[in-house]
Amino acid sequence: MFFKKKEFEIVSPMKGRLIRIKDVPDDTFREEMIGKGVAILPEGNEIYAPASGTITTVFPTAHAIGLTTKDGIDLLIHIGLDTVNLKGEGFAVKVQTGDEVQAGDLLLVADFEKIRQAGYRLESPLIICNPEACKKIVYSDPAFVHPGDVVMKFLK
Repeated sequence: MFFKKKEFEIVSPMKGRLIRIKDVPDDTFREEMIGKGVAILPEGNEIYAPASGTITTVFPTAHAIGLTTKDGIDLLIHIGLDTVNLKGEGFAVKVQTGDEVQAGDLLLVADFEKIRQAGYRLESPLIICNPEACKKIVYSDPAFVHPGDVVMKFLK
């Protein structure tokens, strides 16, 4: 019996420069302690859903959002580095836990100028938190991306 592998796409949640996770200046992300993924150095303030699914977590500090795809992949969108310390300042969340979203729906607006002025780095990781659920993950090459551009593909 033959089983067809399914390929799924994760798209950029924001406009900016796609970078490899290994180039993020934060050990937790660079060493893939949370999972595997990419990061974007943003050039816009809007953060969109990188896939369709359910919002599973909106951090109280608004710096990160968790989403589970319909195929059971857990994604984390983390805005900036160490931005948990801002305690929600500079973030306007547009969704709540339990919301069903489609790829491209607006999740959050971040005031990146305010975040930068507060001394925080803007690199924003997009992580697959349960990479063991994927048979293979393919990352797009670093480039300038817009919301909706494919940044990762995975086989399940």
